[in-house]
Amino acid sequence: MRTIFHVDMDAFFVSVEELFQPGLKGKAVVVGGQKDQRGVVSAASYEARKFGVHSAMPLRTASALCPHAIFLDGHPDRYRDYSHKVHHVLTQFSPLVEMASVDEAYMDLTGGERLHGPAMRAAHALHETMKRTTGLNCSIGIATSRMVAKVASDQAKPNGVLWVQAGSEARFLAPLEVRKIPGVGKVTEKRLREIGIRKVGDLAGLDEDFLARRFGQWGLALAGKARGTDAGAWFAGQVGDHQDQKSISHEHTFDVDTSDPALLESTLARLAEKVARRLREQGFFGRTIHLKLRYKDFSTYTRAHTLAEPTQLDQELIAEIRQLFRNTWKRGSAIRLLGASVSGMQEAEGQLNLLDGERKAKARKALTAADKIRDRFGEKMVKLASGMQGDFGERVHENPVGLPGKAPKQ
Repeated sequence: MRTIFHVDMDAFFVSVEELFQPGLKGKAVVVGGQKDQRGVVSAASYEARKFGVHSAMPLRTASALCPHAIFLDGHPDRYRDYSHKVHHVLTQFSPLVEMASVDEAYMDLTGGERLHGPAMRAAHALHETMKRTTGLNCSIGIATSRMVAKVASDQAKPNGVLWVQAGSEARFLAPLEVRKIPGVGKVTEKRLREIGIRKVGDLAGLDEDFLARRFGQWGLALAGKARGTDAGAWFAGQVGDHQDQKSISHEHTFDVDTSDPALLESTLARLAEKVARRLREQGFFGRTIHLKLRYKDFSTYTRAHTLAEPTQLDQELIAEIRQLFRNTWKRGSAIRLLGASVSGMQEAEGQLNLLDGERKAKARKALTAADKIRDRFGEKMVKLASGMQGDFGERVHENPVGLPGKAPKQ
């Protein structure tokens, strides 16, 4: 029987800020941007949450709910640094650690009783080591599956431990709201409510064939999750498998809608630069380039182009995304949001002629050197000139580069 831990750092971004500004402790704090900006809340202190503020909420809504809150832009480099410290603590307890994001991880402690003792003893030791080493609190869920461990850590917040023992998974899940199941968002919750499903226990009682007819493959995954098993997409793998990403993307919402061509193209260059950085970090080459464009009236357009050969070079991504933009943009129309992404990921570059191969190898060497400087001194230390005008701060809720356990493939 497996023993899976889900470790979730409590109000991670806020907690890191408190280490540098102790005066923030006990106050309503919102990280993600200023109260008058577009964008969303990345994290809120528990004092702010009492007023209904939560992550992914628009900053302006958070300001209306909690006008006395302290709003911070955040420090992505700090969070990256502390994420590595967290990862270092976790690897002291198990070699099978998988960072699901900058502030949460799965650990497989199956067979670790001889070294760490029973699961609860190991969890308490982890709690103490984490606090002593990083100064941060965490919540820990323990179960036989990743999915139940994740739900358990949420129920254990803040700074708690919850162990769902083998055989009690369905009983633990049954009284919870169906939205507690990872992957069930507002749309799915609404569709489930339409057929009378409010609790996980209600869902577990439905026939799989009915769910499959109603929701397709997602319905079968829902049925498995309601019983407490790792079912569907990301949960289907094992801890430490490091399943390959299907795409990498970055977006930017302008604080003020703009129709300035130079600013728009420079912003696209910066977005493409971020995408290329993550491609190199994870050892992938992308074949299909995607543009996302949203006008001030919220009408949204996406365009894509597949390259003859996959790439991970900034210059090639920038050239392609700009061409897509020029072919799509209604010149003069104000734009609210731009996004760049790549898909068609593969681990090999493809067959190149001698001259192209030499040119790309030199470019990759230079960019890799720049990446190392960023790793050491921060993302802002090296930038391409083409993206300077459109430079913007890294959003703290973005999936950042430099995460522990995401080293390039050898």
